[in-house]
Amino acid sequence: MPTIVFASPKGGVGKSTAAVLLATELAGHGASVTMIDADPNRPLSQWANRPGKPAMLSVVTTPTEDSIIDTIEKSAVQSTFVIVDLEGTASMMAGYAMSRADLVIIPAQGSHLDATEAVKAIKLVRGQEKAFQKKIPFAILFTRTSAAIRPRTLQSIEVQFAENKVPMFGCQLHEREAYRAVFAFGGTLSGLDPAQVTNIPAAILNAKLFAGEVVGMLKDRAPAKRREEVA
Repeated sequence: MPTIVFASPKGGVGKSTAAVLLATELAGHGASVTMIDADPNRPLSQWANRPGKPAMLSVVTTPTEDSIIDTIEKSAVQSTFVIVDLEGTASMMAGYAMSRADLVIIPAQGSHLDATEAVKAIKLVRGQEKAFQKKIPFAILFTRTSAAIRPRTLQSIEVQFAENKVPMFGCQLHEREAYRAVFAFGGTLSGLDPAQVTNIPAAILNAKLFAGEVVGMLKDRAPAKRREEVA
C-alpha cells in the first residue's frame, strides 16, 4: 500500500499540518490510514490524543532509526495508506524512510531560505535512489502561502524549480486559522466549530485539492511501480 513521507530539513514549514490534513481527508473517504510519528516533538501523537480523530486513522511512534523501516512495512500491510512525518532534520532515519516511499512530499514556504533547505531534502532523496537503486518520486509543496496574492519571491522560486525540472504541487496549502485550530482542538476540519474558527469551508476545499493531487500522483506512479516489481 502507498507510503507517503513528509520530509524537510527545516522545521516550521507546516510538515505535520500537511500530514494531518492529508491523513484526515483520506480517512474521511473511508481509507484506513496509519500515521507514523517520527518527529521527536510528537506533534501527531499530541493531535491524536485530542478528541475527534477519525476511526479509520491510527498513529504510531517510532523512536529510533533502527525501527523505522520495520514500522513502515508492518503498517503498509495493515493500512491502505501509510503517512510518515519525519523530524525536521536530514538524518539516517529520514533516509531510511525515504527508501520505502511511494511519494516524498517536501513542504517549503515561499522564501529562498526554505527553497535552499528543500534542495537539501531533494539531494537526500537522490542519495537514497542511488543507495537502493530505485526511483523515489517527490514533489515540493508550498505551504503557508496567501490565498489572495503570490509574492514575487515565491514566483521566482517557482520559476527556478521549474527550470530545473523540480516537481511541484499545483496546489498550495494556504495560511489558515482552521489548520492551527485542528492541532489546538483535535479532530478534523469538518469537526471545527464555525463559531470559534473562521473560513472553515475554504480550508476544507484547500485540503481536498491537496489530497486529490496526492492521490493523482500515486495513481500516475502505480503502473511504473508494478513494472519494477515484475522485473
